Amino acid sequence: MSSARSATTRQTTPVQPEFAPIRVEPAYRKVAAALLERITARTINAGERLPAETELARQFGVHRGTVREALRELETNGVLKRERGSKLMMVTRPARVDVAAGVSRALALHDVSYHDIWEALTALEPPIAAAAARQRKPKDLARIETIVAAGVTVEQTADFFRAVGEATHNGVFMLAHEPLVQMLIPSLGALIDKVPQAATRIEAAQKRISTAIRARDGDQAQEWMAKHIRDFRRGFEVAGIALEQPVETG
Repeated sequence: MSSARSATTRQTTPVQPEFAPIRVEPAYRKVAAALLERITARTINAGERLPAETELARQFGVHRGTVREALRELETNGVLKRERGSKLMMVTRPARVDVAAGVSRALALHDVSYHDIWEALTALEPPIAAAAARQRKPKDLARIETIVAAGVTVEQTADFFRAVGEATHNGVFMLAHEPLVQMLIPSLGALIDKVPQAATRIEAAQKRISTAIRARDGDQAQEWMAKHIRDFRRGFEVAGIALEQPVETG
């Protein structure tokens, strides 16, 4: 009887969840995080130089090699750079293309599909074109028209999207659409090669958008960019690129 009761007790005793392992970060990561916090808080501004490695090691209370690893990591991420002839690291802004490349890799690892990219472009590019028409400067217009006149290629098409984005003079727009443009590039070759009318239609759309931007007509720029993005979807279907398949970035 007693053994039966103890068996029942063992069966009904709830299983306690295990504790999660405590994360122990290397010292250089903590140093890098502390430096990055100062940089993003603008306590240390772009163009300013950091103290020497020995001084940073003294302030953090770590070995110089630890500081060197931290600086190397931030340099790889585009937050720091060493000017020629100087031993000191200087704070800099990561290039948009480099930031976007990291986002593009993350999107690829999450298996985003061509439909995902097309849907995101549909949401972003028409308002970007409208903003470009309102905000563009003469040099922006000259760049856009030079790109259009160069003739349709994979890189030219990507450059057109970038030039329109930069004509907005809105840093958020420029950063937001660059990863999508980078992911679109691998599929553009197949689209242009497999769909005979693709280059002609892309060129016609670019000219319409460029004309609207020249006229500062935001409504027309937005409308033609929306048509342009819809055309990409049709082109993918004609080229036999399944919209639901993950984007091939190689």
